[in-house]
Amino acid sequence: MPQPKLIAAAVRPFKALFVSDASEGILLILVAASAMVIANTPLAHSYHELFHGALAWTPIAKLYNLHLWINDGLMAIFFFVVGLEVKRELISGNLADPNARRLPVLAAIAGMAAPALVFFTLIGGDANLHRGWAIPAATDIAFAMGVLGLLGSRVPAPLRLFLLTVAIVDDVGAVLIIALFYTANIKLAWLIASMVVVGVLIAMNRMRVSKIWPYIVVALVLWFCVLNSGVHATIAGVVAALTIPMHRRDGNSLLENIEHGLVGWNAYLIVPLFGFANAGIAFAGLGMEQIFAPLPLAVAAGLVFGKQIGIFSSIIVADRLGFAPRPQDASWLQIWGTSVLCGIGFTMSLFISGLAFSSNLLIEEAKIGIVGGSVVSALLGFCILRFAPGKKGVTES
Repeated sequence: MPQPKLIAAAVRPFKALFVSDASEGILLILVAASAMVIANTPLAHSYHELFHGALAWTPIAKLYNLHLWINDGLMAIFFFVVGLEVKRELISGNLADPNARRLPVLAAIAGMAAPALVFFTLIGGDANLHRGWAIPAATDIAFAMGVLGLLGSRVPAPLRLFLLTVAIVDDVGAVLIIALFYTANIKLAWLIASMVVVGVLIAMNRMRVSKIWPYIVVALVLWFCVLNSGVHATIAGVVAALTIPMHRRDGNSLLENIEHGLVGWNAYLIVPLFGFANAGIAFAGLGMEQIFAPLPLAVAAGLVFGKQIGIFSSIIVADRLGFAPRPQDASWLQIWGTSVLCGIGFTMSLFISGLAFSSNLLIEEAKIGIVGGSVVSALLGFCILRFAPGKKGVTES
């Protein structure tokens, strides 16, 4: 009869698939794989028509297909949740303590700059591809935390917290990049209207409005104004989130109530739907010259090499100079493995690729780089952390 310990060891990897840290990442993997399979079968035409075919009716003329509704509409909710998370972390979370946020902020900045440098180095002088520089700059929280979830207690808690905090700061950087570098022609009247609506939201915060529905209504108005202003509509989600009050009169956190109410929808509906609509890479017609073209190689190299070089080197420098200590209870090999995991880019990278290029061929090439670089980063990071010895004096539980 099998020993109980052997049985427990055998089922542990399968149990890990269903813990909260891993489930979101596993779902995204399944969704992305499904989209790629469908995009290369006889169902490809139906898949394309579903998301890119013109809708019979739409209440907003700019959003004339399902793909636009997902990317400009539903993803505004994703960014709204990101904004709520960032505000909570800044007020009462991991980013509230200036000393605690030094290392994650430094690592996140280096982890965005280094991939961009790698990208530009490999792209060379091809100006048509320069707009893709930010594609490898973003880390996918769900994927990265999903891999950590599969590793269980092999990864020290302070290192998990560090990765989560880096990913949050990374999201802030991605939002700023989108707002500053990926905007269309600005329409001044709509931009002024957006500012007025933001003023209304701030006034509601100052007046301690404690109901959720007024914020939702005004946030929808803000989204519509930003949608027509030339600034990407999803920025409205972040801005609206930052105006939500942390506390209401009865002492309960209005911000946390909204975040808790949306986080499940965000993780298990909005992001997977976005992934399914955007991850379908059609390999038909793509030869080896496209798969190994400068764009996919630059994106993949930025994720695999740029991310780990930027993050790992910044941690070493910060620790050696005394600017900020490395994560507690973690060996340098574990820190390196976690830095490699930061090269998993999916949701934000796919989103930026759609903003960077209008050519379907370039978008497909960017997707190849994103998927390839993310898979390599996930597998390499997992292997390093799986077999890395812990810091001396720290034992696994």
